[in-house]
Amino acid sequence: MVPLELNLGPLVPEHLSEIIAGAVLFGIIWWVVATRVVPVFEETYAARTAEITGGIEKAEAAQKEAADALAEYTAQLATAKAEAGRIREDARAQAVTLAAEIREQAQADSARIVAAAKAQIEAERSQVMHQLRAEVGGLATQLAGRIVGESLEDDERARRSVDRFIAELESEPAEQA
Repeated sequence: MVPLELNLGPLVPEHLSEIIAGAVLFGIIWWVVATRVVPVFEETYAARTAEITGGIEKAEAAQKEAADALAEYTAQLATAKAEAGRIREDARAQAVTLAAEIREQAQADSARIVAAAKAQIEAERSQVMHQLRAEVGGLATQLAGRIVGESLEDDERARRSVDRFIAELESEPAEQA
C-alpha cells in the first residue's frame, strides 16, 4: 500500500508552537465573538423582530379601527337615509294637508262670492222689477186713457187695476211651466 500523502503546502505547520498559538488565538477570537459580537447581533435581531411585530400589531389595530369606523359610518348613513325618508314623507303629508286646506279655502271663498253675487242679482232684479212695474203701469194707464178718452193717471183705482193685471201676467208663466 502506498501511503497517501497530503500535500497541504504552506498550510502544514512546521512547529508545534504554531498549532498551539493557532488554537489559543482561535479560542480568543471565539470568546470575543461569543461575548461581544453575538449578543449585539441577537439584540439587533430581537429589536427588528419586535419592530416588525409591533408594526404588524399596529397595522392590525389600524385595520380593526378602520373596520369599526366603516361600520359606524354605514350605521350613520343608514340612519341619515331613514331620517331623510321620514322628512320627505312628512313634507308630502304637509303638502297634501296644505293643498286640502287651500282647496277648502278656495271653495269657501267661491261659495261666498257666489252667494254675494246671487244676493246682488236678486236685489238688482227686484229693483228692475219695481221700476218695470212703475213704467208698465204708467204706460198702461196712458194707453187705457187714450182708449177710454179720459185721463186715468190720477185715479188710484186705475193703478190697482194695472197692478192686478201685472200680477196676473207674472202668475201665468209659472202656471204654464
